[in-house]
Amino acid sequence: SSDASFNIIGQAEDGQEAIDILRTKQGKMDVHVVVMDIEMPKKNGIEATQLVKANYPQIKVVMLTVFDDDENIFNSIKAGADGYLLKDIRPDDLQRAIQDTMNGGASMTPSIALKALKLLKNPENIKAPTENENIKLSAREIEILDQISTGLKYNKIAENLFLSVFTVRKHVGNIYEKLQVHNKMEAVQKAKNNRLI
Repeated sequence: SSDASFNIIGQAEDGQEAIDILRTKQGKMDVHVVVMDIEMPKKNGIEATQLVKANYPQIKVVMLTVFDDDENIFNSIKAGADGYLLKDIRPDDLQRAIQDTMNGGASMTPSIALKALKLLKNPENIKAPTENENIKLSAREIEILDQISTGLKYNKIAENLFLSVFTVRKHVGNIYEKLQVHNKMEAVQKAKNNRLI
């Protein structure tokens, strides 16, 4: 919105809402580009990108996400994404990347472009679906992870489950270790991939 050459015509909380906005704008106003996140409720960004490209192939889709793993990069490109940027991008670089994509380019954060090239050279290196992993979480750990996925803080989770905050933190540490992750977002993503939550 700080760049006069852009006109923001809608903002969605999830992939399904993004599709709904495009449907209502169709025929009334030209939409040129969608900036899409990956991890969202109802319909994730990769699923939403597939729908955008199937129904509005002229619209460019730029992924803007925290995920830099091979699987998300590969699936986003396969779904039809025209660009792939990480959320630590500077605002002016983001504006330039969107403009470049609208002009027919394929903007990518440099580290993502390098990974994409490696994937093209060695597609067999793309990780097999993680649901094949044999991850064992206790019922309590799954319960806590499910609450984390809704964005609740530790003190609220402790209150909901009649536990101490210390106990919640201990369970979260065990979850990280079992899932081999380092933060909440990675834990939730991996749990969803493995259909644990």
